[in-house]
Amino acid sequence: MKFIPHDYQKYAIDFIETHETAALFLDCGLGKTVTTLTAIQSLMYDRFDVSKVLIIAPLRVAKNTWGAEIEKWDHLKHLTYSVVVGTAEERKTSLWKKADIYIINRENIQWLVEQGDFDFDMLVIDELSSFKSGQTKRFKSLLKVRPKVKRIVGLTGTPSSNGLMDLWAEFRLLDFGERLGRYITHYRNTFFLPDKRNQQIVFSYKPREGAEEEIYSRISDITISMKALDHLQMPECVVNTVEVSLSESEKQKYDQLKKDMVLSLGDSEIDAVNAASLSNKLLQMANGAIYDENKAVIPIHDKKLDALEDLIEAANGKPVLVAYWFKHDFERISERLHKLHIPFSGLDSDTSIRRWNKGELPVALIHPASAGHGLNLQSGGSTLIWFGLTWSLELYGQTNARLWRQGQKSDTVVIHHIVAKGTIDEQVMKALQSKEKIQNALMDAVKAELEEL
Repeated sequence: MKFIPHDYQKYAIDFIETHETAALFLDCGLGKTVTTLTAIQSLMYDRFDVSKVLIIAPLRVAKNTWGAEIEKWDHLKHLTYSVVVGTAEERKTSLWKKADIYIINRENIQWLVEQGDFDFDMLVIDELSSFKSGQTKRFKSLLKVRPKVKRIVGLTGTPSSNGLMDLWAEFRLLDFGERLGRYITHYRNTFFLPDKRNQQIVFSYKPREGAEEEIYSRISDITISMKALDHLQMPECVVNTVEVSLSESEKQKYDQLKKDMVLSLGDSEIDAVNAASLSNKLLQMANGAIYDENKAVIPIHDKKLDALEDLIEAANGKPVLVAYWFKHDFERISERLHKLHIPFSGLDSDTSIRRWNKGELPVALIHPASAGHGLNLQSGGSTLIWFGLTWSLELYGQTNARLWRQGQKSDTVVIHHIVAKGTIDEQVMKALQSKEKIQNALMDAVKAELEEL
């Protein structure tokens, strides 16, 4: 296929070619993969500036997306590539192959660095936001070999889904700390103030006045940001909330379980760790079931299952994508669909994804954490139902973008959210809609639940 770049793609290609360090914050659907590969092709065979490129990506994207893009476009077909995934022996074999581009999943970065022969002169990090923590092994491993790399490109559509604090680690990798500092403590002291705290223990930070503008100013020379709505003819997106009401007995059961868990915390301050744990339990209950200490599932209500059944029926045969969060959500949804004799599959394999895109699945179940990045699902349908919600603004946006993107055949994408009234679902929806900083919103929501008791 012949590649005819849009003007914004030409700009992004030139930006990569003219900047040894480049951060591209591009929305889903803007063609960041072909854009980056086109720049690599030019740097390698026109400018002779690089000779060996490493691309780091989420596992499914590493296995399928980058290689498929190279083979898809006429101007890239002479590029050779090797996908470094699988067992240790398979990865070693792939590394020994002679290629222009080596593609590896981010979980194997530590393994790659420990091989001791890191000789890449260009590095591309697909989903730079997965390196937002300076404490992870993948970050520390990559930082060790960063000085060996001449050129680096960071790609993401969600650079700071949990707030501005995320940006430090990402840019520490990109520019050695030149713009935001070499140490997280200096960055934090310069741009943030303590927010949630218990005496001397600080649980979260808030930006100082003017910090956001100053941070963006410091990184602006190596960063470009593009939104899909500014450059693409996107389908209309209709967002809908479907409220379900628990019966009096079901609500009593929810409230009692919530009370028991809260009381078990005693008088201790709600910190980020136990707030997340409590929130996790409350979200399970809102969905209709909860795990006990032995991992057995305790059913609470079927209201969301009933609403899901109604929405599938209302789709009148159109394929429906259902986002779930907990394993028992998947099991309970599967059981209901079996009873209704509705064909379905979890999107957990290449085969199931192909079946969805061919329109062979009336219902497909997707977990945002495993399928949020890099999947093109717009060919299979235009309706997404959130059965269970997530605090992660990044995973939420990425999952929605599987259907709401360029190439969607329908003029309208419909996104339903099933929300249990009087539960923590309402706080999650508020946080997602207002794009609040997630940890702060989570802790505020848990405290709101406490205040009700």
